[in-house]
Amino acid sequence: MEVEKVFHMKKGLGDTSYAKNSLLQRTITTHAGPIIDESIREVYMTLKPECLMMAEMGCSSGPNALQVVSRIIDVTHEASRSINRYCPQFGVFLNDLPGNDFNALFNLLPNFNQELQEAKGSSFGPCFVSGIPKSFYGRVFPDKFLHFAHSSYSVHWLSQVPRGFVSENGEALNKGNIYIAKTSSREIHKAYYTQFKKDFTLFLSSRSREMVSDGRMVVVLNGSINSDDPDSVLELLGSTLQDMVLEDVIEQEKLDRFNMPFYTPTVEEVRKLVETEGSFVLNKLETFTVDWSIDTSQNLETRAKLVTKTIRAVTEPLLANAFTPAVVDDLFLLFETRVKERMAGKTSEYLNIVLSVTKKE
Repeated sequence: MEVEKVFHMKKGLGDTSYAKNSLLQRTITTHAGPIIDESIREVYMTLKPECLMMAEMGCSSGPNALQVVSRIIDVTHEASRSINRYCPQFGVFLNDLPGNDFNALFNLLPNFNQELQEAKGSSFGPCFVSGIPKSFYGRVFPDKFLHFAHSSYSVHWLSQVPRGFVSENGEALNKGNIYIAKTSSREIHKAYYTQFKKDFTLFLSSRSREMVSDGRMVVVLNGSINSDDPDSVLELLGSTLQDMVLEDVIEQEKLDRFNMPFYTPTVEEVRKLVETEGSFVLNKLETFTVDWSIDTSQNLETRAKLVTKTIRAVTEPLLANAFTPAVVDDLFLLFETRVKERMAGKTSEYLNIVLSVTKKE
């Protein structure tokens, strides 16, 4: 599977689209908001650029990316007024893989720009927004180009499925699973970590060359307490696929050879990789949890539907490519039942990691 060609969030504005089912990601970004605010305020007050160049890495196709951009502009505008300076111009670069639904994102821009002008008045801007269809695992921008970069819920997605999941005689080594599960071997975890280490290090080194000295970056990603047993929602999705194998809906071999390009590191794994790569000062490294369903006050059925739609919006393109689109509806009907059963008996939360770094001199 060529991840760069296949992977993207569910396109469009339909009932199962990412644009309509990204409340979780919006909630995660809101939780990380104070760290984003602090970082952008510091970068502006330190560098005072005439045009603040910022990148949203892994922007996807819904309104969440512009929510972050709007927040950054608000904080910068307030900071500039506090020291009696004109608000800078803004260069905003929305980056994601080429398969991302950039058109849906660009259709939001006219209203976004109008709202900015109405809120900020004639002293504001202008704000120039561009799309950059390219993997962030590698160079995206020229040297010393960015003042600020932000990435939320993106770098836990890998550039490729880890190697080594098939034995020398062609046997699948993570049978019945689509990610690290309780039945996965230590070798499977090692392969996933090795790929994450390679990708995350490349992400850091690429951004370090693209950022000016004293530039700031905030990254938010899905993490785990024990990365070799992450108790992930993807483990539940994998067991649901296995149920469909038993019902002769999906071929066992197809399931055995499918693995998600995904990894949820621990805080210490992230800390070690940032320190080892060496281009950034680690300002903050914090965690917080969010329930799978976000709002635990809702009834169980409503919560299970939200979880199901959230996971479908993120994984459907990969699953449809691996197992054909015809099985997707039935898969997520069954998955919703499994989610409801799980949440009825056990607290189910996402552990999230947020880090704030400064580019060294």
